[in-house]
Amino acid sequence: MKSVFVTGPGKLEVLQVSEPQAGPDDLLVRVMACGICGADPHTLKQGSVVAGAEQTALGHEPAGEVIEVGAEVTTVEVGDHVVIDPTGVRDAIIGGGGPQGALSEVIVVRGAKEGKNFSVVPKHVPWHVAALAEPLAVARRVVDKTNPRPEHKAIVFGAGPVGLGALLALKHYGVSHVVVADVQPTRLEVAMELGADATIDSSRHDVRSRLVDLHGTGSDAFGRPGLPDTDIYIDAAGVPAVAQTVFAGPKLGAVFGIVAIYHESVPVDFQMLIPSELTIVHSMGHPSGEMFTVARDIAKNTEKYARIVGDVIPFKDVAYAIELAGNASKSSKVVVSLS
Repeated sequence: MKSVFVTGPGKLEVLQVSEPQAGPDDLLVRVMACGICGADPHTLKQGSVVAGAEQTALGHEPAGEVIEVGAEVTTVEVGDHVVIDPTGVRDAIIGGGGPQGALSEVIVVRGAKEGKNFSVVPKHVPWHVAALAEPLAVARRVVDKTNPRPEHKAIVFGAGPVGLGALLALKHYGVSHVVVADVQPTRLEVAMELGADATIDSSRHDVRSRLVDLHGTGSDAFGRPGLPDTDIYIDAAGVPAVAQTVFAGPKLGAVFGIVAIYHESVPVDFQMLIPSELTIVHSMGHPSGEMFTVARDIAKNTEKYARIVGDVIPFKDVAYAIELAGNASKSSKVVVSLS
């Protein structure tokens, strides 16, 4: 079968490998779609996930059809549609340095257990939309860690797939006012379609001033005036300007949730932040079942989630798909179709 590997810095190859075999507690899945994560172009650039590895199998956002069920697996049947948690399988992370990548024609789910490493999805959900379950679970987790409430006001920095997923999660919890900030007008348009109360083009407007306009004025423990009355800041952009915007003066008790990957350090004046009692939470992955919560929501709101996908690229053009995913100005979410 065909499988996509990074074989060195900037080197991408589609290799012929043996199809995996399913054991008694495994599932064999024909991959029908796999999203391209924002980390995949970085993996290609640096040459591997694990330093020194000769090759890395790519892809960790799969949706597919069950083609073989081990005798000990009783909650799924051949022909069922499933999404797979790449971090929950027994033989290391799929597409994260383990032996398998989901940009493959077939993958095996070792130690298959529904609700732990796979979930059945209804067949009305298109493959490219089902493949959103993994990346949007990342978004759901960072939102959960900020403990949102209906009376809160929030801003999401970055209107890529994770940022849009955070928007949907905040609205799911009934947060009263959610702003999305980005520098790409087309992404901001999608944010409005998905329920954002307002957007900010941060290339044209001062974000803090606009937040005061939209959320009103708050203060810190010393009564410092003129601070945005924003309760929750979500960073799905990973650029220093975001952290600098938050650290310039959050209100008392604000929460800053960081899910983005930073490629450079950001200076912080912690002394100045003391009066705000700012809570900073980091988030990684989806270790608490967030993926399957999101999969259920995708099944209920398929058309809304479908707006997040910008491009569906055939498997034969996988190199172009990864290139496209690495250019935020050209696409939002890129999904590779193997169907």
